[in-house]
Amino acid sequence: MPEGHVIHRLAAELGAAFAGRPVRVSSPQGRFAAAAAGLDGAKLTAAEAYGKHLFIEFDARVIHLHLGLIGKLRWVAPGPVLNPATLRLLISDGRQVVELRGPQTCELITVAERDAVVAGLGPDPLRADADPQLAWQRVHRSSRPIAALLMDQRIAAGVGNIYRCEVLFRAGVHPELPGTELTEGTWALLWRDLVELMPLGVRDGRIDTVREAESPERTGRPPRVDRHGGEVYVYRRAGDDCLVCGRGISVRQLSGRSLYWCENCQPPR
Repeated sequence: MPEGHVIHRLAAELGAAFAGRPVRVSSPQGRFAAAAAGLDGAKLTAAEAYGKHLFIEFDARVIHLHLGLIGKLRWVAPGPVLNPATLRLLISDGRQVVELRGPQTCELITVAERDAVVAGLGPDPLRADADPQLAWQRVHRSSRPIAALLMDQRIAAGVGNIYRCEVLFRAGVHPELPGTELTEGTWALLWRDLVELMPLGVRDGRIDTVREAESPERTGRPPRVDRHGGEVYVYRRAGDDCLVCGRGISVRQLSGRSLYWCENCQPPR
C-alpha cells in the first residue's frame, strides 16, 4: 500500500497540472460514470493529501481516493484508452492525462464529508498543521505495541510499514514496546524523524533512511537493489547483516504485516 509520501507527491503533481483549469473527467469502466459526468468540464480547484487519502476538489464537490493495496494513480500519454474495463477514473486537460485503476475508494463526496474523513485520522507528519501531541495522547494510553500504533492511521496518518520499521530502528526502540511504556521524549524523537524523513520521500519518490555513516558511498558496500528503491536499515532485509552492528535482521508478522527489526540495536526493555 502506498505510504503518505506517495499520496502527497501525487497531490502536488495533480495541483501543478490541473488546479484552476477545467478538465475532462470520465470513467471508462463505468463504476464512477454518473459522478464523472457531473464533473466533466468543471474546474479542478485543488488536490490535497491527508495521510493515505487523496482529495481532488471541484469547489463544493470532492473526489475522495484511497488506493489501498492494489490501486494505481499514474500519468499516461494522451491517446486511445487502454484496458477500459479496469479504468475507474480518467482526468485530462488534453495535454496531460492521469488514470486511476483498482482503488480501494473512489467516491464523490461533499466538503463536509471530506472533513469528517479527516477528523477520523491522526496527525499527518507531512502537514504543517499536524499536532504530535494529539498522537502522543493516544499512544501513551494504549498497551498495544508501538509498531502497531505507528501503523494506526488514527494515530499517525500516512505512516506505513516501511517508515514504521525504519524510525523504530533509528531510535533504537523495540517494536513490541507497549505505548504505555514509551516515554514522551522517545515519542518526540520518533515524530521528529518522520517529519524529517517523509518530505524526502515526497521530493525523491523513494524512501531513504540510512544515515551517511552507513551509506554505500561511505562503507563501500553495494547499493540496495529492491523494487521499492531506497537505502533502508531493516525493511525487507530479513536475514541480512545489520548495517550498524552486523547481526542478522529479524522478521515476524504483526497485525498482518511483516515487521523487521534488529534484536541487537533494538533490545527489549
